[in-house]
Amino acid sequence: MEPIKIKSSVKRGDWQRGFGVEIFYPGTALSQGDSGIGAIGRIDRALIQPGHVIAMHPHKDDEIFTYKRGGRMLHLDTVGNREEVNAHRLMMMNASHTFQHEEQVIGDEPTKALQIFLRPRAGDLQPMVQFHDFGDVYSDNAWRLLVAPQGATFEVRADAWVRDAHLDADRSLAIPALPAATAVNLLFVFEGEVRLGDLTIVGGEFYYLGNTGGEIEAKKGSDIVLFTTDLAAPVFTGGMFSGNVMAA
Repeated sequence: MEPIKIKSSVKRGDWQRGFGVEIFYPGTALSQGDSGIGAIGRIDRALIQPGHVIAMHPHKDDEIFTYKRGGRMLHLDTVGNREEVNAHRLMMMNASHTFQHEEQVIGDEPTKALQIFLRPRAGDLQPMVQFHDFGDVYSDNAWRLLVAPQGATFEVRADAWVRDAHLDADRSLAIPALPAATAVNLLFVFEGEVRLGDLTIVGGEFYYLGNTGGEIEAKKGSDIVLFTTDLAAPVFTGGMFSGNVMAA
């Protein structure tokens, strides 16, 4: 199948002026009555200036991966964490029931991040938060498995996989084999410009790839994020942020 572009559904603020949020509901590209695709519920792309505070707020039945590419953030939550998150130190919030958190943008640089809302297999699970310090900000010209049900840096209670890579100009990387016949891929280009077959994808663009394979080629230095989910696996679609907003 041909890749399908996923357009942002909501834009808040002004990305060019240093404070902005774009919200992507991947399922809107397929028009099948679900705002998500499998366990991939919602993706927020954010650029937020230092000094901004996102006050304490709840999450319920969301698995939330904070993927930062720039800036520093202080995270506080109701399970007792007070931790810095930055491009070296990433975070997974397995929110589930009775969980709240606050984010304070600290330091001198704006936060550049994706907030990735994944759908758990079931609702009302036990909340937990995971942090990890990476030795390198980027995985150069190779996939790095960040999130998976098992065997990755961050454990997610869903059939979802998240990989990233930095590709140098004129380097290419094969899309990994799918974990199941019913699995599909989605690709987000955080920065740069890549080609997949005849398609050019630039920074800030998000595409549903389905089960399409092939090589991703960088036309210039590019940061890419690959999402995989198994469409046949159970998902809870009632999450506060990851849930199906079309059914609301």
